[in-house]
Amino acid sequence: CGAGRHARALETRGTRPVGLDLSWPLLVRARQQTTAPLVRADMRALPVRPGTMDLTLNLFTSFGYFESDAEHARVLGEMVGTLRPGGWFVIDFLNQQFVRETLVREEDTTLGGHQVRISRHITPDGRFVVKTIATDDGKHFLERVRLFSAAQLERMMRAEGVHTRHRFGAFDGTPLTAASPRVILMGQRA
Repeated sequence: CGAGRHARALETRGTRPVGLDLSWPLLVRARQQTTAPLVRADMRALPVRPGTMDLTLNLFTSFGYFESDAEHARVLGEMVGTLRPGGWFVIDFLNQQFVRETLVREEDTTLGGHQVRISRHITPDGRFVVKTIATDDGKHFLERVRLFSAAQLERMMRAEGVHTRHRFGAFDGTPLTAASPRVILMGQRA
């Protein structure tokens, strides 16, 4: 659930969200935003009773961090497994074609009061985009995300019994195209 802003937004609309994140610091921040139950857990083994959710969300590229596609499929299965029949699954992911065409390889900026150098590249096999952040105080952070096409994500969802009903290319609801910055898929569990 990250820092809790989506849980708060869902709460204000009358739903009863449950937030889940592996990061303890993010859950602490989320507690300042929402009164929803918050759970610290790994998405590869969700501590949610199967078939109990009306909606499961995976937002802002919170997917694609594992080594193998089998692990990614297992994670997707864990998320979909939380849904009751007829429940909805939404995944918001980066659009691999857009990333490949617009990748900013190097940039200098300020984050949290520190000068940072951000470097990005696509691995030689073309499967991952890698971002390295080097701070002016000598710290280094690495993020690696698997690049999936919309079709690949839809196949993975279909394999778990979710039928895609809506496809968007941005948060404003524009249609998904090759030039879209995002892949937002909304599907319903059979």
